[in-house]
Amino acid sequence: MIRIGTRKSALALWQANQVKDKLDKLGAITTLVPVESEGDQNLTDPLYKIGIQGIFTKTLDSALLNQKIDIAVHSLKDVPTVMAKGIQISAVLPRDAHQDVIVYHSKKEKNKIIGTGSPRRKAQWLRKYPEYKVENLRGNIQKRLEKLEESCWYGAVFSQAGIERLGLSSIGYESLDWMISAPAQGVVGIASLNSNSKIQPYLRKINCKQTELCVKVERTFLNILEGGCTAPIGAYSKIKNNTLVFKGGLFSLDGKEAITLNDQIPLNQYKEFGEKAARKVLKQGGVSLLKKIKSEV
Repeated sequence: MIRIGTRKSALALWQANQVKDKLDKLGAITTLVPVESEGDQNLTDPLYKIGIQGIFTKTLDSALLNQKIDIAVHSLKDVPTVMAKGIQISAVLPRDAHQDVIVYHSKKEKNKIIGTGSPRRKAQWLRKYPEYKVENLRGNIQKRLEKLEESCWYGAVFSQAGIERLGLSSIGYESLDWMISAPAQGVVGIASLNSNSKIQPYLRKINCKQTELCVKVERTFLNILEGGCTAPIGAYSKIKNNTLVFKGGLFSLDGKEAITLNDQIPLNQYKEFGEKAARKVLKQGGVSLLKKIKSEV
């Protein structure tokens, strides 16, 4: 029996069921074990105030370490780049849509206000639209959509993958293709104990190697830059004709400052690239920008 740990939100359960279906097809016997995370319990404070590191993963990490579950299913963008000792990301599913989208208020409100709880989304929106005000918006997708409808906002920013996974594509939204997405956005990650060798063969069979390569680059970029700081950082990579195409960025909290990269390298050079890209950002002013962000958080 493989016990699959998951958060209780509809999106988390959808992701866990995707993993369950794949494992069931391999002949594994599985069961879902829902748990409530700290991030789900605190819906009022902005993420940068409560400390984004591991806010949605701590409870599942604890369940893994106490052997109450065998694997934990996550939105990989929520998983810290430095994981709890003894835990690893053992597999990733093929990436869904990585973009952020703006979901409009149904009455097409014209007020220059948007909702988001993400410092990265807030910074990039204000960089492009400095005349806007950004309101804090937390909770699962359904709760955020309800808050949007109760507001007088122009719209709110969501993950396209989340909208599509819940079958909400009929609501009015538009892709923000200019916004650099979160590292590993749109990717379902599966964590397990390093020592649990019995389930690794199953996880290797459902792992998407191309997605794994891309998110390793993105998460390395994030790891080098963040330094324990909740900074607005975006990173996205894709593979095209044996080439890795990458874009990344570090932004000030108000969006007025930005250091961005657009690069392409031969695919066989990917292993060092995430770190090299981050070092380039640091050399171009990232060190002082990170200091400024830390002083403001």
